[in-house]
Amino acid sequence: MNVGLAVNRICQRAPHSLALFDGQRTMDYATLEGRSNRLSHLLRGTYGLDAGERVALLVHNRMEVVEVLVGVSKAAMVYVGLNFRMTEAELDAVLSNAQARLLITEPEFQAMAERLAQAHGLRLLVLDEGGSYEPALAAASAALGPWADAAFPKDPFAIVYSSGTTGLPKGILFDHAAALQHGAVACLEYEITAQSRYLIQIPHSSCVNITMVPALMAGAAVGFAESRGFNGFALCEVVQRHAVTHTFLVPTMLATLLEQDPGDFPQRLASITTLGYGSAPIPADRLRQLIERYGPIFIQLYGMAEIASIGTLLRKQDHVAALGDKPQLLASCGQPSYATTVRVVGADGASVATGESGEIVFGGPHTMLGYFREPERTAKSLIGGWLHSGDVGRMDEDGYFYIVDRIKDLIIRGGHNLAPSEVETVLYRHPAVLDAAVVGTPDDKWGEAVLALVTLKPGATASADELLAMCRASKLSSIKQPERVQIIATMPRNTIGKIDKKALREPFWAGRRKV
Repeated sequence: MNVGLAVNRICQRAPHSLALFDGQRTMDYATLEGRSNRLSHLLRGTYGLDAGERVALLVHNRMEVVEVLVGVSKAAMVYVGLNFRMTEAELDAVLSNAQARLLITEPEFQAMAERLAQAHGLRLLVLDEGGSYEPALAAASAALGPWADAAFPKDPFAIVYSSGTTGLPKGILFDHAAALQHGAVACLEYEITAQSRYLIQIPHSSCVNITMVPALMAGAAVGFAESRGFNGFALCEVVQRHAVTHTFLVPTMLATLLEQDPGDFPQRLASITTLGYGSAPIPADRLRQLIERYGPIFIQLYGMAEIASIGTLLRKQDHVAALGDKPQLLASCGQPSYATTVRVVGADGASVATGESGEIVFGGPHTMLGYFREPERTAKSLIGGWLHSGDVGRMDEDGYFYIVDRIKDLIIRGGHNLAPSEVETVLYRHPAVLDAAVVGTPDDKWGEAVLALVTLKPGATASADELLAMCRASKLSSIKQPERVQIIATMPRNTIGKIDKKALREPFWAGRRKV
């Protein structure tokens, strides 16, 4: 069994059910089956690619993403979805690592793709009118190829490249078994059925395991929205047009949704039954606003790309409880998901006592095989079967996990480890604050000083002195108080929308050790 055959099975059961949508376009499962079959014949026959070779895709969010994913799987090859927000230098590094044989792109990226293809000896296919993709596809057979069942569960399925906040992107390799196991977990946790319509709002390269595979396994529809700038009104329009039931937004998008809501967004988004969020912290007060305004539709996930993103979940019922007699859950990232073991460990790798802080590690059947062609990097993260997150956290007596901070983001001041999230939580209490990021800067006396960088909501006003005074008046101990608050126009973000603290720190640490 593999991901490509999952689509073939849905086509046999419900060929005319909706499979894909974007903008005004739709595609049913019969069409997806035929077009993905044609692509597999094109890859194997016309281009002569072999099992296990990599096919890369560089496009914006659009239906063809799933078509290529499925076609590559049916050809027993490895899918490499590229994030269109990466720079040419990052894409060059990714293609050097992936050693792909073919690059599929669209006109907007064609000039850059031609340079990359020439540099790496790649064949190139271009989508849309005037491109080479459709004529090549039309000339291939629409029948299921003899290679479709040649990809076994333990064969490689996809390489997902990380956002690259700690350096060049890492190629996270999954086999079909991990993807299918994770797909079953996601269907259970996110309540995905054949009637679901799942809208991908973030870049598609982050959604292979978390969205596309689960939806295809269940026979649900997968939709694609513009992700080059989030707009709440545009989201409402897509949701209403396609009766969207599921989506996933990062906290910045949720903040924008609240800010832009003229009062009718809850009605316009009424078809959504499950709204996932994660990838970055969200202030408890903002989360409370969201639940009160849009209802108990939220599921928070915490994990990392190396375990296909689901490690723990704060489920819908947890959000309801948080508005009742368990307000502390608003600060939690939930309990472990199905098939995942989550532990908090000390420096020796042994589990710490309940309530104590340590590094969070994950174990389970949908853990990555490793970083592609990087055994040393793999060995540093995957130790004894446990995936080390780099996050500091703790677990309470009910099995709920709480993230303290990223290990690399901790500020070491006078020999004490300070969690930036504690200061950020205080700053988010100010009604004018949209985003807050606290970083350590060089300090000759204390080692590091505490700097708070803040962006304000559109039309809102607040001074740095006002925000600093609010921190001074809080319960933060003196050593945790920021020396300075700086208001900036925008926050740097990585390719999936997380605040890029490395970019914020770099100007202060130029020529020094920490970045």
